[in-house]
Amino acid sequence: MDLKEKLADLRQQGLEDIENSQDLKRINEIRVKMLGKKGNLTGVLRGMRDISAEERPKVGQFANKVRDELTAAIEERHAALEQAALNEKLKAETIDVTLPGSPVAQGQPHVIQQIIDQVVDLFVSMGYEVAVGDEVEQEVYNFEKLNLPKDHPARDMQDTFYVTPSVLMRTQTSPMQARMLEKHDFAKGPLKMISPGKVYRRDTDDATHSHQFNQIEGMVVGKHITMADLKGTLKVVARSLFGDKLDVRLRPSYFPFTEPSVEADITCFNCMGKGCAICKHTGWIEVLGAGMVHPNVLKMSGVDPEEYGGFAFGLGPDRFAMLKYGVDDIRNFYQNDVRFLNQFDEKG
Repeated sequence: MDLKEKLADLRQQGLEDIENSQDLKRINEIRVKMLGKKGNLTGVLRGMRDISAEERPKVGQFANKVRDELTAAIEERHAALEQAALNEKLKAETIDVTLPGSPVAQGQPHVIQQIIDQVVDLFVSMGYEVAVGDEVEQEVYNFEKLNLPKDHPARDMQDTFYVTPSVLMRTQTSPMQARMLEKHDFAKGPLKMISPGKVYRRDTDDATHSHQFNQIEGMVVGKHITMADLKGTLKVVARSLFGDKLDVRLRPSYFPFTEPSVEADITCFNCMGKGCAICKHTGWIEVLGAGMVHPNVLKMSGVDPEEYGGFAFGLGPDRFAMLKYGVDDIRNFYQNDVRFLNQFDEKG
């Protein structure tokens, strides 16, 4: 059998193998077998040195034709098999839109955020404005405008983190009192505001204190605002969060920015006033500080204390969460233990 006949047989066999190939792996194997450096076509062409010089051009031309035909057939079959594989994959991955969807686990707000949302929603329903301030505050608003001049001893209770000599991480949300008083137009009615947010103090990191915690500041300033309005407001808050059978009592206290100042206690929700370990057998639980806005605070913000007055209060959502759910270590709220946090499902 001469070289030309071998090439013809090789073409015939190659075309049959290409036609019968059923997957991409097989067609690639045929490509290597037929056209590779050590393939059948290369093997046949090694015999070119044994034919006459007159025959070599004709055989070479025929060999090129065979190579082109096999290459074209392989590429065509490869494209067809590739398309078939894609069609099968698309068919297998088709989504049946009539099937029920896979359930997706839904998260929930952090327990402290739940408390904040409850308090904010309550006050918004009573017509309060929500004012959110900056966590980095000027010293004049954090202290001076709240009746805490330099060297005031009460500043020691609010030791904090300074950014510059006159700028600090706010120790309370109370600076919003001064900022809101400065811009409020009392000709349009009383100022009723609530300000939730994070505050910072260099407190000892024990079971009941943290260097960062949350606070909600509330204030009402207008004409004819009395301590009775304050007590009634606090009673609404306590009953909304802890139950409608609780009462509120006010005890004299001291805060630089209120006068008179009070500590607010609620009936112990565990023993309903009978006395237990949670309330230290007093029947009452301290929940927040409040009082009538100090005349100096009003005056420094450009409000006439002879014409206007009001009350202010500050409550801690962290403490409220501890009381409401019986948590004895505030650090549990910030350790991101999902097993702990999942207990406080607002939908439950």
